[in-house]
Amino acid sequence: MDPLRAFRTVDAASVAAGMISADARRQDVWRHAIVQLLDDYTSLQRNQAPDAAQAMWADRPQPSGDRRVDAAFAALGEHLARRDGWPAPRWVRDPAPEAMPWWFVTALKGLHPRALVESPLSFRKRGIFITTGALQRA
Repeated sequence: MDPLRAFRTVDAASVAAGMISADARRQDVWRHAIVQLLDDYTSLQRNQAPDAAQAMWADRPQPSGDRRVDAAFAALGEHLARRDGWPAPRWVRDPAPEAMPWWFVTALKGLHPRALVESPLSFRKRGIFITTGALQRA
């Protein structure tokens, strides 16, 4: 993958904003913006371009129009920085982006207790709850 063509946070936030303005379901925004960002990051990491993968997070994205989605971008960046050992940019470390009300990414209410337990710290502290499988990529 060409690192210059990677789906950066600013690109993902733009896609999210367009979807939100079109009244897309938040789960669809998760799949088409946040998970796509994770997929591109993972691809760059696997192809021995960790600096390019880290650089995807350098620029603070514009607000998407939904506080929960904005908090998810920051949570994912913080999670990946911690997991992969790179310094998170200042915007990712900002504690202000918080999901109000809390966001359980899965619509399956039976999985909400599991998501409360399994969510990585960077997500939990922002009020976003996901199951372990939400960040596992093929």
